[in-house]
Amino acid sequence: MTKLNELAPREGSTKGRMRVGRGPGSGKGKTAGRGVKGQKARTGVSIAGFEGGQMPLHMRMPKRGFNNIHRKDFAEVNLWRLEQAIAAGKLDIKSAIDADVLIAAGVVRRKKDGLRLLGKGEIKSKINITVYSASASAVAAVEKVGGSVTTTKKEAPAAEA
Repeated sequence: MTKLNELAPREGSTKGRMRVGRGPGSGKGKTAGRGVKGQKARTGVSIAGFEGGQMPLHMRMPKRGFNNIHRKDFAEVNLWRLEQAIAAGKLDIKSAIDADVLIAAGVVRRKKDGLRLLGKGEIKSKINITVYSASASAVAAVEKVGGSVTTTKKEAPAAEA
């Protein structure tokens, strides 16, 4: 019977680490496989994308588009996901459903800037849900089975012409 302190891999199954820079007899002595001199022969090289002083390609390409740093990031939930949670007994359709209830049930992970209800899939249960906003198809589907969707989004005032 083999003892724990006698365990070793099978003979020839493992290979030792290449010890570079340990003399000419090793086959990887002197420059240790790095060629000769220069920045790339040293440690800590960070010249990916550097083109020898020429304007790099990623800077020559034109900029396109716009990223709004103030945009809202919504947690999205589809109708099929709500129906799945109701069928699994995680959601009680008799009580009002909002973001906190959905987080507790494990339907969504976090609120982010608000919860958005989307109309993918179908819903068979009558629910009363409160969300930041909802798509027209989601509202229609929920109201079709006798439920209601309440949105907390404040509508922007119409611009006067």
